[in-house]
Amino acid sequence: MTDCLFCKIVAKEIPSNPAGESESAYAFYDIAPQAPVHVLVVPKQHITSADEVASSHGGVVDDMVILAQQVVESEGIRDSGYRLVINVGRDAQMTVAHLHLHILGGRRLEWPPG
Repeated sequence: MTDCLFCKIVAKEIPSNPAGESESAYAFYDIAPQAPVHVLVVPKQHITSADEVASSHGGVVDDMVILAQQVVESEGIRDSGYRLVINVGRDAQMTVAHLHLHILGGRRLEWPPG
């Protein structure tokens, strides 16, 4: 996708602050954090949303979660707790049409989110 923000970040055409990387996923710090730790994990291949994940994407989502586990460990929030969020669609506030997982932590998170 030539006009996808996250594809450009993965391709290093747009700078980011990396938090981790695997063979099929890339993690970077959110530019508008909603918590002390706010990292995005994106697949390196363009997948529009969780609604588009298919068996042909073989292992992409589990690789994203495994990379998230590495990030929470390195950020020191594994024991205190963290939230993993995948938004789908406009009503869920998905602002970039590229599958991404939010890692939120570093403080007590409210429920329901406000």
